[in-house]
Amino acid sequence: MIYLITVNYQSSDLIVRLLASVQLAASEYHVLIVNNSPEDQAVQTLADDRVQILEAGQNLGFGGGCNLALQWVYERDPGAIVWLINPDALLPQGMLQTATQFCLNHPELSILGTVILESTGAIWFAGGEFNPVTGRIVTQTDDRPLTAAAYQETSWVTGCSLLLNLRNFPICPYFDQEFFLYYEDFDFCRRYAQQGHRLGVTPHIQIIHSPSSVTSRHPALKVQHSTYSYLLALERHTSLWVLGYRLGRILGRALRVSMTEPETAIAIIKGVVRYGKRVSGFGQSNLH
Repeated sequence: MIYLITVNYQSSDLIVRLLASVQLAASEYHVLIVNNSPEDQAVQTLADDRVQILEAGQNLGFGGGCNLALQWVYERDPGAIVWLINPDALLPQGMLQTATQFCLNHPELSILGTVILESTGAIWFAGGEFNPVTGRIVTQTDDRPLTAAAYQETSWVTGCSLLLNLRNFPICPYFDQEFFLYYEDFDFCRRYAQQGHRLGVTPHIQIIHSPSSVTSRHPALKVQHSTYSYLLALERHTSLWVLGYRLGRILGRALRVSMTEPETAIAIIKGVVRYGKRVSGFGQSNLH
């Protein structure tokens, strides 16, 4: 059995399309929709014998929503395969069966990413790179290095399309809910990689994605969350020197765009201030 988890935040219209693509599958599956927006009652109409709604009661963020569903699955089927997938994604026909079989054929992988295509066919994600010495966290958009093998090990994979083999986790895996939005997938992957779990990305599983179709509705808030979460990710996985260097670059960008994009500059500063308050509140950060 494969469980698909998606988090709804005012995106029930997108989930309708996602479910339509999933329902083309012949294999056994169960879909869990975590409802992070209680006011969105339209999502309730999507429930059926294969689709279940889990009410969060509030907006828990992406990681918090995933945690709710992961715990639900782990308690009932701790050896399951789980596919975290964005509401604005579509599965090509036969891809669910392909994903299930791939995970069964490669049990050594705890975390698996997929190639993600935009509707134009352009590659949006083909792996994640991370350099802790410089703090550089980047997305690969070239899948050519992946073609020589079934999969390639990678530093991190995006939560937009992330498969988990729960059998490899002695306790339920979880996202750090300090990351409300953005970089929670990066932190998740780095934490479990440090525990010895293997991560890979494969070109044999692909989805189609509409980037930012949900978060673009609130661009300033997107920048604010992204800034805060990026600084938190650097705190957790780099050094004090790298954090200071990257913070300087972020503040420099805010200054550069302050005249032409004042809303963006304000959002950046709000993200930095929020991070600063967090560090002050803890008395000291977790830097090493």
